[in-house]
Amino acid sequence: MGGMCLNWGCIPTKALLESAKVFVKTKHVDEFGVDGIDAAKLSFNWNKAKARSTRITKKLSAGVNFLLKKNGVELITGSARLGADHTVYVEDKKLTASHIIVATGSKPKKLDDTLSNAPVVEMEHLFTLDAIPENVVVTGNHVSAVEIAQFFNMIDRKVTLIANSSYYLDGLDEFLIAYINKKLKSEKIDILQDTYPVKFEDGALFVGNDKVRCDLLVNCNSRKAIIPESETPFQLTERGFIKTDDHFGTNIKGVYAIGDVCGKSFVAHVASAQGIHVINTIKGILSGFNGAMYPINMYTQPEIAQIGMTEQEIKAEGTEYKISEFPLSINGKAMIEGNTDGFVRMLSDKKYGQVLGVQIVAANATDMIAEAAAFMSIEGTVYDVAMTIHAHPTVSEIFMEAGFDAVDKAIHK
Repeated sequence: MGGMCLNWGCIPTKALLESAKVFVKTKHVDEFGVDGIDAAKLSFNWNKAKARSTRITKKLSAGVNFLLKKNGVELITGSARLGADHTVYVEDKKLTASHIIVATGSKPKKLDDTLSNAPVVEMEHLFTLDAIPENVVVTGNHVSAVEIAQFFNMIDRKVTLIANSSYYLDGLDEFLIAYINKKLKSEKIDILQDTYPVKFEDGALFVGNDKVRCDLLVNCNSRKAIIPESETPFQLTERGFIKTDDHFGTNIKGVYAIGDVCGKSFVAHVASAQGIHVINTIKGILSGFNGAMYPINMYTQPEIAQIGMTEQEIKAEGTEYKISEFPLSINGKAMIEGNTDGFVRMLSDKKYGQVLGVQIVAANATDMIAEAAAFMSIEGTVYDVAMTIHAHPTVSEIFMEAGFDAVDKAIHK
């Protein structure tokens, strides 16, 4: 229970990233007045970090099972297929329901057969590795590929990231993409864009005109829907996901699809929100679902988060807008923590001052973005943001500063 996110994705990989961040910070503890640690003797223990991650996953998975049992949910294990007349068959069982929700998820697209001899590992098998070799290649276009590439780099491996399509970091503001590429290059992570590995030979991966040393090839490719067998075929989108309407209903009456399988998002918090929306719809509680109003989080170093419209989307609409940006380099709390790399970037319309989009780069950006989600959900303006009193010293003060900047009254800039 818990799917890709809980068992192989969000939770375990973020636990690994946290271990790597502690490893990197420990190398510089002398700057904080901590003596006695020889940075030259530090090493990253993959198996211990992996074991810690697994403990966290097991605890959360047990919690999900407990909640199901507590709420009287019957759990049936097996392969399911949809029949006619609102029936679901699981092995030798036949179930009937007025409403059926498909939440079967997705998996990364398999690499080409020409790479069958390469040292490939799928994300769900990453934790089966006993050791991490020296030269790691990550292939993929989305947030997870960047996170995994940076993880291996933080534990002192030579890393190459192959972004193999025009969908590289699709959905992120171009300003953030430029920041990410600059950051990765500064960390000596090689990025090969709009290309694809074609063969593996003598320990090297051939990618376009490049030859990359490769001891491990991690598949973080774009995800493909896991579509259950159905007597009535599902209508699919051009990219092979189950096609749904505004309330996640499919072409089969009474059957809904949420999460990765419908292709509208690939993050767990959106799948959960879609699930709640479907239940409300079934119960007659009708409302709209704004797919743009969910955070996109990257658990990199520093973290990156975005919500709302990108600058490119605002331009395409023809809306007059203003950009307010405030750096962490002059924030007291960021200086105290030694995390001054980052900023808050706020996009607002010039006419009313409504906040249209927020982008954050900060050590705790994935937590801070919730504040932006709160004031954007009520169509808050830059005036509301500026007049919200933030405690001092906090990193979140940069919201207030960005708000003041938007109304041309920045105090500390």
